[in-house]
Amino acid sequence: MSRVDALLREREGYVKRGLANRVAQVDAELARFGVAVEPATEAAADTEVVETAVKRGPGRPRKGA
Repeated sequence: MSRVDALLREREGYVKRGLANRVAQVDAELARFGVAVEPATEAAADTEVVETAVKRGPGRPRKGA
């Protein structure tokens, strides 16, 4: 897999997740290799990803405690 292929795959993931700033960074890197890409579609950009924090349980006690 070439560097350009890897960047295109990475970009696809960012588009699906709606991370426009990361897409722009990858686009800039692709431009350095002379690769022009289509702007992300609005449908993909409208997809909102919600991240939630999960509180961990008390866990195991430390050794020696």
